[in-house]
This record gives sequence, C-alpha cells and structure tokens, in this order.
Amino acid sequence: MIGDERLREEQTGTDERLREEQTGTDERLREEQTVCTVVVTHRRVDELAKSLDVVTAQTRAPDHLIVVDNDDDERVRDLVAGQPVPSTYIGSRRNLGGAGGFALGMLQALALGADWVWLADDDGRPQDSEVLATLLDCAERYGLAEVSPMICDLDEPERLAFPLRRGVVWRRWVSELRAEAPHEDLLPGIAHLFNGALFRASTLEATGVPDLRLFIRGDETEIHRRLLRTGLPFGTCLDAIYLHPQGGDEFKPILGGRMHTQYPDNAAKRYYTYRNRGYLQSQPGMRKLIPQEWLRFGWYFLVSRRDPAGLREWIRLRRLGRRERFSRKEATGKGSGASEATG
Repeated sequence: MIGDERLREEQTGTDERLREEQTGTDERLREEQTVCTVVVTHRRVDELAKSLDVVTAQTRAPDHLIVVDNDDDERVRDLVAGQPVPSTYIGSRRNLGGAGGFALGMLQALALGADWVWLADDDGRPQDSEVLATLLDCAERYGLAEVSPMICDLDEPERLAFPLRRGVVWRRWVSELRAEAPHEDLLPGIAHLFNGALFRASTLEATGVPDLRLFIRGDETEIHRRLLRTGLPFGTCLDAIYLHPQGGDEFKPILGGRMHTQYPDNAAKRYYTYRNRGYLQSQPGMRKLIPQEWLRFGWYFLVSRRDPAGLREWIRLRRLGRRERFSRKEATGKGSGASEATG
C-alpha cells in the first residue's frame, strides 16, 4: 500500500512537471512568433496618441508597430517615432480610406515576416494591457485563424459599440453575447472586423487584403465574407475588450424593433454605405440577403421616414455598387453621374 501511494505521488509529480514543461514550451513558442500591429489614422492625432499608449503597453508587446497615416501629417510621424516599440510610419499623400490603409499596412506587416497581424484604429483602443496576450492565447487554444475582441462602448463598456445581428435579432449588450456563447470565453463563427482583430498571416494569404475601391464602409464586411468562404475557424474572445465610440446609433429599428436598417447621419457616409452594400450583396455568400434588404429599407424609407426620394437614392447607390462604379463622392459632389444610375 505504501509503495502504491509512493508510485502514485511520483506519477502525479511527473504529470505536473510535464504540464509545466508543456506550458513553458507553449509560452516560448508564442513569444517566438512575431506580432505586427497595424493602425490606420486620418486627422485624429490626439485620439491616436491615446490608442498607441495602450497598444504599446501590452504585457505581450507587439514586435513591430505600423501606422498608416492617410493625411501624411508630420505630427503623426513624430508620434510614431517616439513609441517604445520598433515602428514604421507610412504617410500617404492620397487618402486611401480605411480599406486602402489597412490593405497597405497588412501587406507591410506580411513583408516584415509577421506571424500575426493585429489591427487597430485611431479612435478606439484595447481596454487594458492584457488584450493582445488574451487574444493570442484564445487563438492558440481553439486553433483559430482569426480572433476578435468584443467591441464595447468607450463610455459604457457593458454595451456593444456596434450591435451584432443574430438572424433578424440584434444584440446590443455584452451580457447577451455571453449568454449565447457555447464556451465560457469564445463565441465561434462570429467576429467584428477590424477593431482589435488578430489574424494569422496565413489567414490573410487566404482572404487577401481589403479592396481599395471600397474606401470606407463595408471593407470589413468584405473580409468577413471572404473569411467565411475559406472555411477557416474564427470567433470572438469574450475575455478581451476593445473600446470604441458608440456606432450603433445609425441602426434604426423598424417593425417594433424586430428588424433594423442602417441610416448614417450624413450624406457621405450614406453614399459609401449604400453603394458598397450594393456591391457586397452581389457577391457569393451574400446574395441571400437581398430580399430581406429590400424589405427592410423599403419599409424604413416609405413607412418610417415617408421619404420616397430617400428610397430612390438608396436604389441608385445600390446600383452603382452592383455595377462596380467606384468613383469617390468628392469627385463630382454627388458621387456619380445620372447616366451611371440608369445605365
């Protein structure tokens, strides 16, 4: 009996040492993998400084910081040069938008040999110094090709910064996401891009980088569409939070709150939102959404807003996107010629 107990104790001790060695090996492997952080900015120097303060203070610090500045501002150049991690500043004399900026930054990260690419923007930031380490750990444990944090309201972190649609139901609170998760720390198959999203380099080789033509609005939806079609595993880590100003106010409820439509607060945002949605919903994997789209926006403009002219403009912009007419709005003042809306 005494011998059996001694054997069990020795075996237990051996198992614990093996687990400790394996844990140490896993940690060393994670440390050896390089992480490049890509941040895109445009005329938000003060907000960018706050974002970079948290990004570079991560307990698992990025190995390299890449900042794409769509305004080629000397103040941003100096800010990036002063960061405590190796950095690359890319000043663009042409505004590439979020789509072109992230595409350029992602390609630069891949060219530097990054194993992981961590994305951020200039008006949001990780909630704390553990976000990157938490995302890396979650991705490794579940074998994820991409993992995103929850995107929460900067002023009210228990509220999502962007509502998340589940079927025809919109989730607006962290508690609602946690209640649906099959794992304590992961919501698989759902992710909000690009704020705080972490991609394996091999994932970007499969999805490609954002489409410059989209400029702003919808570039993250296009990468999400491509990610779904690769069949690669991805999800949202419920233990990591990225803070962002509230963006859900432009989602307007209809039919007693059972459905929502998107109505941005200015004409430029509506132009890119509706045009790009027209393009995206003509692509494989998204065409099934078209009947619901017409129902929702038809109801919103004709019943909720009583705005037939608004519906006509929505139709015009959808047609531009479907026909891949990607001119910038500022080029003509209206965005496109009348011939493109009817051709």
